[in-house]
Amino acid sequence: MTVHTGGCHCGNIRLEFSTELEPPQTEVRACQCSFCVRHGSRAVADPNGRLVISVKDETQLRRYQFGLRTADYLICRRCGVYVAAIARDDDAIARDDDAIARDDDARAIVIINALDDRERFNQEPVRVDFDTENRAQRQARRRTHWTPVEMSFG
Repeated sequence: MTVHTGGCHCGNIRLEFSTELEPPQTEVRACQCSFCVRHGSRAVADPNGRLVISVKDETQLRRYQFGLRTADYLICRRCGVYVAAIARDDDAIARDDDAIARDDDARAIVIINALDDRERFNQEPVRVDFDTENRAQRQARRRTHWTPVEMSFG
């Protein structure tokens, strides 16, 4: 298993994305929602992989929601870097951090721009638009396509 590390610019949020897929085998997606377009976001996920998100100072972690409010978009308050999006089936998204740390339902995407070896993910991103999905469709897609995630603080 390959581990891709990264995080925000100031180091408050760290990522460890473990996957058996090599970067050229990994589908890179460019969501076309206004949030992702404004961030120049390119995302990857591996439903058979694992993402570990470590946050040093939780007060500097911004969780942004929009649209159907089915995911938290994780942004560092200090340096402004968007690192990942995280969701759970029951919509109790990242509000109960202890549950995320031990919940197999938590899933995430990794933002390539936040990875240290982002240049290895150099394929042209697939443009995706999820605006027509309803809540159930969105949750089902994430359950099957996003990466299992755990978070730790401190």
